[in-house]
Amino acid sequence: MTSRTQWIYLPIGLAALGLAVLVLSGPAPAQAQTIPRDRLVAMTSAWDGPRFPDGRPQVADDVLERMQHVTLEEAWATLRQADYDTQYEGGHAFEGGEWEILRPDEPIIGRALTATYMPARPDVQQYIDAQGAEDGRSGPPNTWPIDMLQQGDVYVANGYGKIKDGTLIGDRLGTTIYANSGNGVVFNGSSRDRAGLEEIDGFNAFLRGWHPSYIQDMMLAGLNTPTRIGGATVMPGDVVLAKEGGIVFIPAHLAEQVVRASERTRVQDAFAHEMVQAGTYTAGQMDTEWTAAIEARFREWVAANSERLHEEHGVGQETIEALMQAGSEN
Repeated sequence: MTSRTQWIYLPIGLAALGLAVLVLSGPAPAQAQTIPRDRLVAMTSAWDGPRFPDGRPQVADDVLERMQHVTLEEAWATLRQADYDTQYEGGHAFEGGEWEILRPDEPIIGRALTATYMPARPDVQQYIDAQGAEDGRSGPPNTWPIDMLQQGDVYVANGYGKIKDGTLIGDRLGTTIYANSGNGVVFNGSSRDRAGLEEIDGFNAFLRGWHPSYIQDMMLAGLNTPTRIGGATVMPGDVVLAKEGGIVFIPAHLAEQVVRASERTRVQDAFAHEMVQAGTYTAGQMDTEWTAAIEARFREWVAANSERLHEEHGVGQETIEALMQAGSEN
């Protein structure tokens, strides 16, 4: 890394979003963050499940696995119904252009661990060095979010669209990211070493571009704080659903609702296709409100095909049991 590189860590937290300045806090370096844990819990208070030590909502692994089958459209529809209108970033409406995707055919799904970068301010370097030493940090600040990653996390970083000299990772850090999280990254920024990253089996990246330069003249202004990716607001612990058509950042408390809505649609579609192909019902009957007789047949069909729905269509057992009891309107 050249001598021009200026690594500065500014613990402004929500000041990056125009709110109050927050002080770096945490019981240990591995848990240090720019928002105190109690504030992060308060900001994500709609989530009533388990949390990581840093305060992030810990959406269950089972929900993440079932999210693999959810389409962007299904997730978006559920979020819109819940009045969450700023959770999608599709690239086409973003000033940085379309996404570059390392492996377009592979989704990225996991819990967000966030970072926000800004242009560097050398006048605060002395303070930053002292703060990093006090917190027991090692390595440059672009490694700090990577050190915090847990299995199932997705490293989500706003690098303000910087391409040249904005490469947040290369293949070495990519290897560490995958070792820590078993997952990939979403960057409003760039990366280097594309060929090396492609050799990491299972790693994927959604970003704005590739460049051979090293990162420099940038500072890590927020760690584990709310951040922005294009037109989307991202909270730590949000579930990332990134596919070739774009990215949806799903609030933790809505993740299971998104999954179950998708599963209900998937089961209804499978039933309708099978009934039309068999000549049992017409397409018109399947595309309008179902009669009581059709609902009854649907519940019987779900019960008879429960194992297949789970194994072949990825439908959770809770959804299957609910559909057997209440039908398609559950």
